[in-house]
Amino acid sequence: MTQPFDSAAVTAAYTNALDVIRSVEPRVAGAITQELADQRSSLKLIASENYASPAVLLTMGNWFSDKYAEGTVGHRFYAGCQNVDTIEALAAEHARELFGAPYAYVQPHSGIDANLVAFWSVLAARIEAPALVEAGVKNVNDLNEDDWTTLRRAFGDQRLLGMSLDVGGHLTHGFRPNISGKMFTHASYGTDPETGLIDYDAVRAKAKEFKPLILMAGYSAYPRKVNFATMREIADEVGATLIVDMAHFAGLVAGKVFTGDFNPVPFAHITTTTTHKSLRGPRGGAVLAQPEFAEFVDKGCPMVLGGPLSHVMAAKAVAFAEARTPQFQTYAHNVADNAVALAEGLSKRGGTLVTGGTENHLVLLDVSSFGITGRQAESALVDSGIVTNRNSVPQDPNGAWYTSGIRLGTPALTARGFGRDEFDRTAELIVDVLTATSPVAASSGGVSKAKYDLPSDVAAKTRAAAAEILDANPLYPGLTLN
Repeated sequence: MTQPFDSAAVTAAYTNALDVIRSVEPRVAGAITQELADQRSSLKLIASENYASPAVLLTMGNWFSDKYAEGTVGHRFYAGCQNVDTIEALAAEHARELFGAPYAYVQPHSGIDANLVAFWSVLAARIEAPALVEAGVKNVNDLNEDDWTTLRRAFGDQRLLGMSLDVGGHLTHGFRPNISGKMFTHASYGTDPETGLIDYDAVRAKAKEFKPLILMAGYSAYPRKVNFATMREIADEVGATLIVDMAHFAGLVAGKVFTGDFNPVPFAHITTTTTHKSLRGPRGGAVLAQPEFAEFVDKGCPMVLGGPLSHVMAAKAVAFAEARTPQFQTYAHNVADNAVALAEGLSKRGGTLVTGGTENHLVLLDVSSFGITGRQAESALVDSGIVTNRNSVPQDPNGAWYTSGIRLGTPALTARGFGRDEFDRTAELIVDVLTATSPVAASSGGVSKAKYDLPSDVAAKTRAAAAEILDANPLYPGLTLN
């Protein structure tokens, strides 16, 4: 399911590149080679990871890495950026067309950078501009110290309402230790304690009570769709700006799995995303915005960002181009179908799923019914060749470190060609491992939340079964390295 490629050409490219690297620092070349081997030999179910195409990966290793290019297309603070202008304009054009957005900004280095650009753009548009006008200042550089004091006070006590981290939100949506939780006075909305689903009436009531400047939507561990039309209605009712972080499910938006009320781009004032995860591009971020915010987002550098990573922007252009193909739409629909198959496979074997299932690319499995913590489950599965990550479940008694759940995602293995049968078999392997795993006594007494016992024969049997499925669905087929 990965983008088709010429295996001989790609093999030659990587073989030659590794030879060059090996001549300088062989340990780095060895780690690169080992990483490919490790990824090929494990069932990768981390919802935020994927496999980029060789074209995307190769695009990042080029001379654009040597360029400083602060500023925007046609307006750089360094000379000699005409080629950077070309690739940034291409990446933005592909992003606009892919998502149907009027404006796209492709410089953010990551998802948190994209969110920071969005946050400061809202502050600038909603607060800074009126404050400057009131102060009679046309240029921010003309502000004296008294003006800055006034402006800082104007920024004070701005409010952000986002999804609670413990029910599937993200740390950049107001989590106190994160910069988002320090920039804003923060409140959160949760989910229905019985169903695990967003209660939009409760969100509306919270918004009316809290009156946020920003209403944040999006998630990192919520296995359902979000009605963004309703979220925009709530934002409008309280005068809030709606920001949607679609980092996790951008591929499902691009692939036309999420349409209508479930596509955030027409409803959000600003939409942020990463470019890897379900989009299958390079590690990076992007911001989509409605016209009234475009001029503010366009100042992400120097407002929040430093020099853009031009080589990564080039790879974003390639990835966005790939995502505009019919093959990517097929892939995205398969990701969602496979998540349902995985959820059904776990459920019919006794697994307890948060919300009872999934409507997107991820499944959240409560492992407490197996008598273990999320950390024990994560470790036992890694021992067995299955890579997941532990994750909190709503009202988690084990907290965010040990957790009571694991998060499972289907984008990566779908890219390898897995279908419903393979994901059902994967669910069987997961349940077999978790059933065989048991906690052990803690040195301080009681039962450990981290240490566990997994019979070695179960781990070995699972690794062998995983290898059989993986061998039938090779990663980068035809790519061979010495």
